[in-house]
Amino acid sequence: MKITKFAQSCVMIETNNTKILVDPGVLSGEDELVNMKEPDFVFVTHKHSDHFNEEIYNKIKKETTKIYSTNEVQNNFTNTKFEILKEKDIIDLGEIKVEVVKAVHGYLPLLTKNNAEINENVGYIIEIKGKKLYFTSDSISFKNDYKCNIVFVPVCNHGLVMGPYDAALFSKETGAEIVIPIHYDNPKYPGNLEKVKDEFNKQELNYKILEKGQIFEI
Repeated sequence: MKITKFAQSCVMIETNNTKILVDPGVLSGEDELVNMKEPDFVFVTHKHSDHFNEEIYNKIKKETTKIYSTNEVQNNFTNTKFEILKEKDIIDLGEIKVEVVKAVHGYLPLLTKNNAEINENVGYIIEIKGKKLYFTSDSISFKNDYKCNIVFVPVCNHGLVMGPYDAALFSKETGAEIVIPIHYDNPKYPGNLEKVKDEFNKQELNYKILEKGQIFEI
């Protein structure tokens, strides 16, 4: 299995000639994504533009690409036809299973003022050959019993997602063998990677900080 991290929260998973792309947003890096091209499946967590951008999607999709997300995302991007899903759904992709799980987007008044409040937010646990990869989405910490081998967790704080401290505790509870921080390279809300390392080390987490375009194989 090959994992490629793009900017912000965008990740490509490749296995057995299948490409799964999560959250190709406006900050993901258009040139890098266009070079990857033609994912088989795309999963979008919520409607914010840093998690989905129609222009980029239209450049990288192929005729058979299937894209999944919530009704709220569909209503926000009417030029794209989504396969609609909701929390607790199981998507069967043959040897790959995708569980749609709860995610809790943080709230600040600016979201209401900008018509950007999130009412439907989901995470994904993608199971491939017995390995579970958990994409939390933009989420604050919440009580759950989700377990995984790899967790992709936001660490930039600012009230809308987890920060280093709570992300470390949240990741610890998943039992993840590898923790991959995301969202720290948002230029408007940059994360403090030294603080991330400090908090993750305190929890004795095995983590990988991936640069944009960096590939990690397991």
